[in-house]
Formats: sequence, structure tokens, C-alpha cells
Amino acid sequence: MALLRERNTKAPNASEIEKKIKRGNALRQGSSWRGSRGLVALLLVSLCAAATWLYLSSLDDDITETLASRGELVSPKPRVYSVQCSDDYENYKRYPGCTPHKCGRAVTDGVVTREEAQVLRRLAERGLALAGSEGGASILDLHSGALSMGKQFVNIYRYFGDQIKNVFTPEDFKLYRDVRGRIQAVIAETFGLDLNLMYLTKPTFFSRINSTAAKTQHDEYWHPHIDKVTYGSFDYTSLLYLSDYGSDFTGGRFVFMDQSGNRTVEPRAGRVSFFSSGSENLHRVEKVTWGTRYAITVSFTCDPAHAISDPTLP
Repeated sequence: MALLRERNTKAPNASEIEKKIKRGNALRQGSSWRGSRGLVALLLVSLCAAATWLYLSSLDDDITETLASRGELVSPKPRVYSVQCSDDYENYKRYPGCTPHKCGRAVTDGVVTREEAQVLRRLAERGLALAGSEGGASILDLHSGALSMGKQFVNIYRYFGDQIKNVFTPEDFKLYRDVRGRIQAVIAETFGLDLNLMYLTKPTFFSRINSTAAKTQHDEYWHPHIDKVTYGSFDYTSLLYLSDYGSDFTGGRFVFMDQSGNRTVEPRAGRVSFFSSGSENLHRVEKVTWGTRYAITVSFTCDPAHAISDPTLP
């Protein structure tokens, strides 16, 4: 919208310039007028290009560091950034071998292939095509069955019944479970955890975000938050991106908000970003300004009472 407003403010000036050129060249040949008009058009295009560049550059003003850009491949080992653990975990029962004692954030492109990400994206597209939010953010939770529908949620397994077998396949769910296991394994290895003491927890879900205006608070995904505060069961959070920043969508970068500056991860299909869930990793997601951003949030807890099972096709 900012670009649109800028173009509108320049339009009257362009019109006045054209009128003056017409009056000054009334006795000249038509070919000369066409040349002058081309020059004005070129100047206007240049001004608009400069305005666009300034606008896009302003989006990066609050980013201090890019932890992983869209164009680079972080593989085979994760890129790890250590941060001091917060006191959040002291307010909960500690589980040796799992409760965070070494905190941080990490990025890897070596756990899920781009081809697997494309398959999971098509799964998400088919599921979300059944309904979707009226606002810009929709979710699909294969575990609980929750699906955004208008301003509310429905259970896809109850609402659509046997029809769901025409949307998803056993192979879809097998890949989903396999990918979840690989993500869990890389988190355990990176943070020195006992894999068997980590449990999948809710909510774990697909998300689809576009630039449509928010209709309810569920659509307002961009607010800064702390996962451990929002969901007390969370100990480790991960995101698997299913689309590419810059080509599938703009905006939508994941931003860690540190006292020393903001650090971002640029989504890339197949990229996994993961981190300890306490206030040491306050974060937000930029508003999507164009296109559609697909991702899966996969969450883990150390508390077996909050464990959930992998989804199965009814």
C-alpha cells in the first residue's frame, strides 16, 4: 500500500509535465512528441524503481544479522548459535536428560530434502483447500484434526468423515512421521539430549500465511512471543519450511528478538529451524506482504504427561 500511495502522489506531477510538453511542442512533428513522452515515461519508471528499492530496504532496518539466508545451503551439519538459558525452566519440573541446560537456536538444510518438502506442501495445500481462515493465517493439525474454517475451527476427521481418505494417503502420513522423527533426532543431537526422553507435544501443525487482512486474533501471527510462556509444555520448538522466501512469498521471515539486535532466518523449502522454547528465544514472524508461506511447527516437551502420538489416517 505504501508503494501505491507513493505512485499516486507522483501522478499529478507527471500529468502537468506532459501538458507542458504538449503545449511547448504543439508545432513540432508527432515523432518529436513521442520521443519526449518516452523520456518522461523513463523518468517515471526510474522514480518508481527507486521508491521500490527504498521501501524494500526499509524492511531490513530492524535486522541486525541474517542467521541463514534463502540462497545458502546449511548442510550437512546444523549451524548452531548458543544463548544463555533463561530462568523459565525453573518454574517447571525438571527432567534430567531433556530439560534444557544448553540453550540456543539452530538451522539446517540437511534433514529434509526439498523434494520431501514439496510432497508435504502438497499435503498441506490439499488439506487447507477443504476450508481455511477468512484472515491471512490458516492451520491444519493432523493430530487433533483441527482445521481453520472461516472464523472458527472444525475437526477434519469428523466434519469430512470418509472423504478425508480422498485427500490424504497412508504414504503422506508415513512421510510426516518420518520427518518428525528426523527433526526430533537432530534436536536431541544438537542439544545433547536423550532422544527417548523427548515427546511430541501439541500444538504441532501446518500453517498457511498470506497477505489477507486479519479477521480474528488467530490471524495475528506477527506478535512477539515466547513459546514456553504461551504453551507451558513446550521445551523445544522447530519449524520446517515448505516454501521459499523471495520467490514464493515476501515478508514472513522468522525473527529472533535479542537485546543486541534482531536476527532472522530466511525460509527455504526443506529448511529446519529449531530452538529452546524459553524467553532466551523471544521471536516473531514478519507479516507476509505477497504470496503464500507454508510451514510446519513441530513441538517437543520433556513432560510425558503432555505427549501426543503421531497422526494416523482413519
